[in-house]
Amino acid sequence: MIKRYTRKVMGDIWTDENRYKTWLKVEILACEAMAEAGRIPKSAVAAIKSKADFKADRINEIEEVTRHDIIAFLTNVAEYVGPDSRYIHLGLTSSDILDTSMACLLKEAGGIILSGCDNLMTAIREKAFKYKETMMIGRSHGIHAEPITFGLKLSVWYDEMRRNKKRFESAVETISYGKISGAVGTFANISPEVEEYVCRGLGLKPAPASTQIIQRDRYAEYFTSLAIMASSIEKMALEIRHLQRTEVLEAEEHFSKGQKGSSSMPHKRNPVGSENMCGLARVIRSNAIAALENIPLWHERDISHSSVERIIAPDSTILMDYMLNRFAGIIKNLVVYPERMAENLNKLKGLIFSQQILLALAESGVSREDAYQMVQAHAMKVWDEKKDFKALITEDKKICGLLGKEKIEEIFDVTYHLKYISTIFDRVFSSKG
Repeated sequence: MIKRYTRKVMGDIWTDENRYKTWLKVEILACEAMAEAGRIPKSAVAAIKSKADFKADRINEIEEVTRHDIIAFLTNVAEYVGPDSRYIHLGLTSSDILDTSMACLLKEAGGIILSGCDNLMTAIREKAFKYKETMMIGRSHGIHAEPITFGLKLSVWYDEMRRNKKRFESAVETISYGKISGAVGTFANISPEVEEYVCRGLGLKPAPASTQIIQRDRYAEYFTSLAIMASSIEKMALEIRHLQRTEVLEAEEHFSKGQKGSSSMPHKRNPVGSENMCGLARVIRSNAIAALENIPLWHERDISHSSVERIIAPDSTILMDYMLNRFAGIIKNLVVYPERMAENLNKLKGLIFSQQILLALAESGVSREDAYQMVQAHAMKVWDEKKDFKALITEDKKICGLLGKEKIEEIFDVTYHLKYISTIFDRVFSSKG
C-alpha cells in the first residue's frame, strides 16, 4: 500500500545502491583533499576516480564474512581499483563515512519532505479560501460552542503546517553537518582541511567538534520534527473523521467509482485515508522516541544507535513523504456539505448565541454572576424541554426590558461571527512562509 503512494525518488534514496554510491563519493572527496595537501599522489586519485566501482551484491557477500559493512565496501572497491586502493580511507574511521553520508541522505530526504509540505499547504490554502465564509458550528469538548467558518478551520491547519515546515527546515539545517575527524574526533591521522574539503563538496558544514560520530541530538531534532509534523496531520485527519461521522456528515473523503467501504456492508463509505494517517503518525512518533534514546552513547561512541537508524531513517522519511502527499490528495478531493453545516448550526435552537446575551446583559449593568444565571436558566430549558432559545429570551420581560427587542434581534444574527474572518485570513495568508 505504501509503495503505491510514495514517490519513487524517496525510496531510491535508501537503496543499498545509493547508500554505497554516497559512501564512495565521500571516500573520493577525501582522496582529492589529501592529494591537494600532498599526502597521496594525484595520479593515484585519478586512477581511483576512473576505476572505483562496487556491486551491492558483492559487498553483501563480503560482509557475510567480515561482519563489517565499511570493510566489505572497501574490499569490493579495492577489487576494482587495484594497488592504488591503499590510499582510500587513509586516516579515516568508519563513522567518518557513515555519518557524513547519512547527513547527505537525510538532507536529500528533507528536501523532498519540504516539497511535500508546500504541496499540502497549497491544497489547504485553496480549500480555505473556497470556504472562507461557509458557516459551521465550532465545537469544544465535542459539544456545539459558537459559529465559525470551515475556511477558518482550514486557516488554522495552514498556519500549523507553516510552523511544521519552518521547524523542519531548521532540523534539516541541523542535520547537514559531516565529520572527517578520525577515530575519536582529534584529527590524529587526518587534517581538518580534509574535512572542510569533503563537507564543502557535499554541500555540508564540518561539525565544530565531534567524537567518533556526529552527536545524535542532531538526529533527534530531525526525527522529532517529523513526529510533530505527523501529529499535526493526524490532528487534521482526526477532524475529517469526525466531520464524516453519519450524525455529523459535514465533510467526507472522496469516494471513487468502484471503491468499496466494507466487505459485508455495501452501504459503507469510511474515512480510510484519514484513519491511515492517524495510524502512520504513531509509527513516526515511536521512531522519534528511538532517536531520542540514541543520544546517550558510551564515551566517544558505541554502536547501539546504528541498528536503530537503519530502520528509522528510511521508515520515517518514506512514511512522512507518503503522509504529506496522501493527505494533500484527501484535502484536494474533500467533499464539503455547506447545507449540512447550516443544518447542524441550528441544531441547538439558538443556544450558540448564549454568550452574546450574557455579554449584553453585563454591559447593560447586570452583574456577570446574575447575568449568567438568567441566561443559563433559559439555556437549560432548551436542553431539557427542546424549546427555542430566542423565543425564551424574547418572552423574558426582565431581559427584554434591559436589552430591547432590536438588540436581541441583532444578537441572533449569525453573521456577527464573520466580522473578523478577513482579518484572521490576512494574518495567516499574508505572512511569509
